[in-house]
Amino acid sequence: MSWARGLAGLGTSRPRGRPGGSGGAYGRLAPVPPDRRREGASTPGARRKSPLQRALSRNSPLRAMDWVLLVTVLALSLIGVLLVESATRGTDPRTYIVKQLVSLLIGLVFMAVTTLLGYRQLRMYAPVLYGVSLLGLVAALSPLGTPVNGSKSWITLPAGLQIEPSEFAKIAIILMSAMFLSDARQGGRPQLRAAGKTALCAVVPVLLIVKEPDLGVTILLLVLLAGLIALSGIRLSGLVGIAAAGAVAVLAVLQLHLLKSYQLGRITSFLNPTADPRGTGYNAAQAKIAIGSGGIFGQGLFHGQMIAGNFVPEQHTDFIFAVAGEELGFVGAAVILALLALLLLRALRIAARADDQFGMLVASGIAIWFAVQSFINIGMTVGIMPVTGLPLPFVSYGGSAMFADMIAIGMLQAVHRHRYMFS
Repeated sequence: MSWARGLAGLGTSRPRGRPGGSGGAYGRLAPVPPDRRREGASTPGARRKSPLQRALSRNSPLRAMDWVLLVTVLALSLIGVLLVESATRGTDPRTYIVKQLVSLLIGLVFMAVTTLLGYRQLRMYAPVLYGVSLLGLVAALSPLGTPVNGSKSWITLPAGLQIEPSEFAKIAIILMSAMFLSDARQGGRPQLRAAGKTALCAVVPVLLIVKEPDLGVTILLLVLLAGLIALSGIRLSGLVGIAAAGAVAVLAVLQLHLLKSYQLGRITSFLNPTADPRGTGYNAAQAKIAIGSGGIFGQGLFHGQMIAGNFVPEQHTDFIFAVAGEELGFVGAAVILALLALLLLRALRIAARADDQFGMLVASGIAIWFAVQSFINIGMTVGIMPVTGLPLPFVSYGGSAMFADMIAIGMLQAVHRHRYMFS
């Protein structure tokens, strides 16, 4: 029976290998050591990566950015700086150009911080930003607020700085709407209750902005809210109900005479431009004359006669497109339109390729924001929209608008970066 005991011993003996039994998987062969470079450990004698190599590595935030979007934004901003300088040469060009450049630099810092915050942090801090924006709107209506052109939309800070809280309310509404509508979607369409929560969340800042009053931002926020709810995939019956509620709200505003006299005058002058050409219709009429005098190639940068004579009111803010039309002509205006179109296409591309519903709604909301605001601003300059006081994104003068616009670009980059890093 010695041969039987020998066979039994063969079946139970442990193969020679590493202690602890791991040698059984390899037999008499030594196991292959793990590749330390893949685990991030430094191997003896290995060359350390240079800062440029680390910046261009796959996990680097630089590689994950949408560079076409960034270059487009920088081009629009630099064109805006030149147009602001031209529009303010007859007053105090040094003050305006320095403030616009400082706003651009600070805006780029905000964009970088928002990009590096990441995707999840945007969602986490959405309620905080919403609360801060509400406090800012309340402060603007308090004695801390400063009236500008009949609207109490500004807060004056030390050193003469002014902040417009309604610009940041756009960001807050986009984030909160995306959060509510994406949380409610569970394998199907979002519930009507989620749309109701979204609307209630937006009602508070909208009412505060109506109280300022700021007609342009109010219209923008309502269109933005409707667009986000529609894109969330809510049922058609819910969309019909929301549209009916919106129509009732518009009729109530008209019947209760909630609009200020100058706001009604702007709407009346839009419907009948020749009714009061020297009063409420003066701004739009002068802007159209300036654009028409530019021709194909314009009168040359810093050589516009109407701009030099300050014949166009608010030519460095609301009517900055008139400066481009007179001095850069049709070609220059077309370049600005092409850059805005490219910006919107990149935003829509990021929305279409987002990982989830929240990212899609954030990117789509920013695309709606820039599209509607650009259309209204350029439309009121050429006479196809009433004058509402909305600036042209990245081009018009203004620190708050630049900060909010750059934060929005950082949010787009964060959505794009999340997909790039985890795809």
